[in-house]
Amino acid sequence: MSEANTLNAEVRKDMGKGASRRLRHSGLIPAVIYGGGKDSVALTLNHDEFFHALENESFYSSIITLKVGKKKEKAILKDLQRHPWKNLLSHADFLRVKMDEEITTNVPLHFINEDNCHGVKMEGGQLTHLFNDVEITCLPNDLPEYIDVDVAALELGSTIHLTELVLPEGVEITALTGPDAEEHDQGVVSVIKKKAETEEVAEAGEAAEGEEASDSSEEEKSED
Repeated sequence: MSEANTLNAEVRKDMGKGASRRLRHSGLIPAVIYGGGKDSVALTLNHDEFFHALENESFYSSIITLKVGKKKEKAILKDLQRHPWKNLLSHADFLRVKMDEEITTNVPLHFINEDNCHGVKMEGGQLTHLFNDVEITCLPNDLPEYIDVDVAALELGSTIHLTELVLPEGVEITALTGPDAEEHDQGVVSVIKKKAETEEVAEAGEAAEGEEASDSSEEEKSED
């Protein structure tokens, strides 16, 4: 695994809210690693090292090596808590992985060829992202950093659904693995009419209705 996805950690001994505050004041954050048939272990991470690692989008969908003393644990980032208003991390959860067992996690969607999208470039539509990531199931070695969604041929009024995504070998979309897969085949990206155009059409329709009502009223007065 890449050293870019390696974090140094220490076993956390002091527990409780007070201990967590002291950790954060000293440039550390509390974390936990669990799963893989082992007991949960409370950890501490260097805040700045972890924060810097998270600047790389692929970190969120990669196998991470946690160095805990002389031991190394393979894991994925399962949950991340941030300070409500400061640009600081508060807590992290890591899930252990076994290289021969499937994992379920979310990976980002990368929308490509947006500038050449037919429905936008040729038909004046507006591209709308319905999802920015998707939950997948695969073996750890098959985990992709992201999934490309090519929108070049997408036309106005059309949508690309989950079943139309091109997946790497060994990767499945979790929502489509069950018996009711068709019900979960949601749209991922669409090309719709621009809002301004829609509003103009609606306003024009309302104006026309108003004119018709006015004409009818004038006719009734004339008959009287």
